[in-house]
Order: sequence, then C-alpha cells, then structure tokens
Amino acid sequence: MFSVAESERQRLHDTFEAICRIASPTGHERGMADWIINELSAMGLQVQEDDAGAVVGSDAGNLLVRIAGRAETAVMFCAHMDTVPLTAQVLPVRRDGGWENANDGILGADNKAAVAAMLELARVLTREASEPAVGVELLFTVAEETGLNGASNFDTGRLQSRYGYVFDHASPLGEIITASPTQMRIDAEIRGRAAHAGLHPERGVSAIVAAARAVMEMPQGRLDSETTANIGLIRGGTAGNVVPDRCELSAEIRAVEPAQLNRYVTQAVDALQDAADTAGCDLDMKLHQQFGGYRVGPRETPVLVATRALRDLGYQPVHRSSGGGSDANAFRLRGFPCVNLANGTERAHERTERVSFEALEANLDLMLALVREAAGANGRQEAA
Repeated sequence: MFSVAESERQRLHDTFEAICRIASPTGHERGMADWIINELSAMGLQVQEDDAGAVVGSDAGNLLVRIAGRAETAVMFCAHMDTVPLTAQVLPVRRDGGWENANDGILGADNKAAVAAMLELARVLTREASEPAVGVELLFTVAEETGLNGASNFDTGRLQSRYGYVFDHASPLGEIITASPTQMRIDAEIRGRAAHAGLHPERGVSAIVAAARAVMEMPQGRLDSETTANIGLIRGGTAGNVVPDRCELSAEIRAVEPAQLNRYVTQAVDALQDAADTAGCDLDMKLHQQFGGYRVGPRETPVLVATRALRDLGYQPVHRSSGGGSDANAFRLRGFPCVNLANGTERAHERTERVSFEALEANLDLMLALVREAAGANGRQEAA
C-alpha cells in the first residue's frame, strides 16, 4: 500500500513552485516539457513525445510515460502543460494557506497543480521495488487553452489504459464532471462601404452599425443551466472621421444538449445575417466546433471508481455539469472513456488565481486513491 510521507508532500510544493516559474503559455511549452522529461527520466522512466506540436503550433509535443503495474490493466491521468498568456512574471509565494503570484498575473495552477501532483505520484510509485497493482499512464498535453488541440491530436490508441482522468476543473475537490458542453465558435466579418464621415456620410455603409444591430439580437449570457452564449470580440473601423467598412465579431455558444446548441447557433447566425441585410452590408461567417460535449451516467466505470476513491478520502462526491471544456472532451470524442475531476484550484485565468496547500496535496492523495480503487475495480471485474 503506497502512502505519502511528509517529505514527499514538501517536495510536491517545491515541484509546484518550480514549474510555476517556468513560463509556458500556449505554443511555448518546451521549457515545461524538458523539465518534466528530466524529472521523469531521473526516476528511471521512459518518456515518449509525439509530434502534435508541429500540428498545433507548439514547440513541444504531448508527453506520455508508463509506470508498470502487476496487472495488465492501467489507468490514465492527464494534465496540460500550457497556460493562458502571462500578464506578469510568475513569482509564486505562500500566503494565507496557499500559493499565489506575488505579481499581478496568473499563478499557473491551471493546470500545474495537477502536473506537480502527477510528478510526485510517479516518484511515490517508483520509490520502492514493488509495482502498483495496476499500471499508471501519465499524459501531459500541449495547447489545451486554445481549444484542446494537443489532446485532439493525441493518438489514444497508444494508451494501455481502459479509462482515465483529467484533473482540470477549478472547483472544490469532490466534484466529478459528468456533463460538459459542445462549444461552437462563430467568426463573422461584416463589410460595408467607407466614406468621409464629415463630407459624404450618406455615401458610406457602416459595418459597425450593422454589427451593433446583430449584437442586440444575438443570444448572450446564461441561457439555461447547461447553455451559455458570449460575444467576446468586436473590432472595426480605421479612424473617427471614416464611415467604417469592416467589422469583425467573434462569438461562442456552449450547450450540453445538441438541440439547445442548434437552437442558439441558428439564432446567432440569423441575427448576423438579418442585420447585414438590413444595413446593406455583405457578410462572411465561419462556424467551427472547438470541442464536443459529453454526458455520462453514474454507472460508467471511471465515475464509479472516482466516486469510491473520493469517499475513501472522506469527500462527498458530487456529480455535476460544467460550462467548461477539458481534454476529457477530446478523449471522449475519440472513444476513450474519461472524465474531468475538480482539482481544488481557485479563480483560473484570473490575476488572483491561487491554490491552497490542502488542495494541492489532496490532488496527490486522490490520484493514489484512484490507483488503489482501480486495482479493486479490476479485481472485481476479474472475479465476475
């Protein structure tokens, strides 16, 4: 039975602090990847790096490492190496029972809290001669923040695991994400006609006015408990004295239920087309599905195993629907059973992002509990 010594918990904090200092915004994960490879190689583990980086525009690929177990079956744990863009250098500090950035910017706990826990998990599982009851596969992905691109370009056929877990939901430990939305992105360009705003405004056709009309009719905000819409970007015009002939707009719709996704995407598209037609503008639109959604039942193996592991640690498991996507969405789209788990981080993507010491250590405890419970589940299946 593997357990965590106090010295290993301290090393977990040291690892977290070290990797938070490594800048790894999407596309620039090489420093993180090399650090992880060096650490795992020092444990005697072989790290495989795929060629996803060349496809997704990153200077590194996805990293996969296997820790052999006594049984043929395995369980996969995943975290992503990239962060959202930095607004300030990350200087991790201990404050009020947790880790924060001393500077005005993100900490990188999304998703480095999980990365650190996975690295310490590897150290715990390899410190003794005895192997864990089941194998463990650790997957570190790139380009998650820009649309799950690393995971989408990972060959899940390389996995020996029957199912897996992504530790990438910024909410209290104990939550199992059993539903996640499909995200549809809408990029529109409205084209009018430029004119001098003081001399001949009547000759112009304002693309910005057309866009404003569209925005007023497009769905926005929380539409129901599992559906949201947002207009995140609008830009156009060249100068204050020119009737603007171009305006670009980017929006998104997220919905767990396909019918709701179709309903609100149609509403947004119709609003854009009607506004352009009314103003006498031309319209180009591109629709792109960023990631697919999922809904899983409480009896699916990864949900059952996670529920038991959380209870073993004293948590009351909560099955919840999320408005966010994770690498789990990409894996499930490829047919690999996987769910996203809460990692206890707070205020992801915000300048006040933090993770408590308790939550950071709890991620490691949960991973070990999942390994133990996966072994028990495997034994029950064999007995059956």
